[in-house]
Amino acid sequence: MTAVTRRLLDGGLLRVADRAPSSGGRPFLLLEIVGGAAHALGVKIAADHLTVVRVDLDATVLEQHDYAFDAAALDAVERLGDLLAPLVDAEPAALLLGVGLGVPGVVGPDGRVESPMLGWRGLPAAELLELRLGVPVLADNDVNTLAVAERLYGRGRDAAHFLTVTIGRGIGLGIVIDGNVYRGHGGGAGEFGHVTAVEGGQVCTCGKHGCLETVVSDPSLVARARDTGLLDPRQGIDALRDLADQGRFEALALYKEAGRALGRAVADLVNVLAPEIVLLSGEGMLSWAHLSAAVEASFRSGLFPPLRDVQLEIDPWDDAKWARGAASLVLRPTFAPALHESRPDQLVRARLSAPTRSEVVA
Repeated sequence: MTAVTRRLLDGGLLRVADRAPSSGGRPFLLLEIVGGAAHALGVKIAADHLTVVRVDLDATVLEQHDYAFDAAALDAVERLGDLLAPLVDAEPAALLLGVGLGVPGVVGPDGRVESPMLGWRGLPAAELLELRLGVPVLADNDVNTLAVAERLYGRGRDAAHFLTVTIGRGIGLGIVIDGNVYRGHGGGAGEFGHVTAVEGGQVCTCGKHGCLETVVSDPSLVARARDTGLLDPRQGIDALRDLADQGRFEALALYKEAGRALGRAVADLVNVLAPEIVLLSGEGMLSWAHLSAAVEASFRSGLFPPLRDVQLEIDPWDDAKWARGAASLVLRPTFAPALHESRPDQLVRARLSAPTRSEVVA
């Protein structure tokens, strides 16, 4: 242990924070991480915009950038590389461990992205960006990245088993079991929005009928409000929320139905997985005041009695937090190896121990 910590001290990754009194022999040294010793970039990718953050080893956000972005463009990854290249080159290569991407979709073991929301079908986004930028690039489902951040730095530090459920343009799920994100076969775990909520219901973007997403997501709420004449074709979720704020019965009824469906579905998750806590997040939480009563009631009534102490906790939403989660994909290998390591994980460690661009690319 002394030899390992000495190497980290000499490399500037650790420093002595304090000295504790000795009970005999050498005095104890209290060590801490030097946050500025290395950085990572995290990217939250949405259909029409990007949020990029630079964080240090403590995941403290050092800077944030927001860009308009057309994910459906044929050259979307090339444009993404053009946006990120100046940020990669802004720091010495030795300091940048890599780039983390959070995408709304399934990221397979080979790094290929399947995202109907972005229009990406088997796209090797991380591999292409790694070639373009010359640094390790790690990608995962964006809700998984949020769960990683919660595990390392948030509420999940005190919970080995927890769920992160997100609502907004879609319905997402991050599953943490024994401290690791569960990705399932092929990386497809977490497609919570596509469990059936209404038998024979509305057609979902995935092609199925009655998915939870068709009842709870912001686009589905807006579509149903337009169909009934509550909103005109130019109005969106903000207008629907305003009507609910004003006490409009039809708007409140839509949110109540969505809350009931969400609460039942989350209760079913808890009954199967028995987490310690469930964290609710996403831009849909801006409407939580109109969802909360129905969610709580149906959640509690749907729980298996021995699990009735499981709590729902609200995790305030902002894109920077999701981007910080994406950066945590890069930071995690420096602290806690996953059960099954990937090549990018190994590249991040190699960069930390021998951080020169030529060594990493070679």
